[in-house]
Amino acid sequence: MTLDDCARVAEIRVRGWQTAYEGLIPRSYLDGLSVTEDAARRRRTLEQGDGGVVNLVAERDGSVVGWACHGPHRDDEARSGEVELYAIYVHPDVLGQGIGQALLRESADRCAAAGHERMLLWVLKENAPARRFYERAGFRPDGAEEPFEAAGVAVPEVRYTRVLTGGDAD
Repeated sequence: MTLDDCARVAEIRVRGWQTAYEGLIPRSYLDGLSVTEDAARRRRTLEQGDGGVVNLVAERDGSVVGWACHGPHRDDEARSGEVELYAIYVHPDVLGQGIGQALLRESADRCAAAGHERMLLWVLKENAPARRFYERAGFRPDGAEEPFEAAGVAVPEVRYTRVLTGGDAD
């Protein structure tokens, strides 16, 4: 991802939240998401990054249509030495066309090549389509749960993990 991609990535992320989390996260929270603010945050993060966080984009016909981001696993904001998929979003108009799978595969391959043995991620507990997506890619819930707070409402998340190296990797 480059600085020039930040606005499109922010659009994909915000539209992704508003589409995928409808009925799972309070509408007031989703309506309050701003593409402009998200793009500014992405630019700042990219400019100040230390190289530990990797942002990948998928393009089709010269336009960004998907984004994935991974980096050090955050455990209560402490670094655990493992790797975490922070986000993966595909523009709603191109869902189901293999773009998310390609982004996830590229992210996992890069993490495996860097020597990481497993990847973790958090997904909304009630987000059945996302859970199926990750399960098809070899991720499994590991029993950890925590709430994400949105507009004062606790929205439960579950943690998934996948072995990246050794006999269980893709």
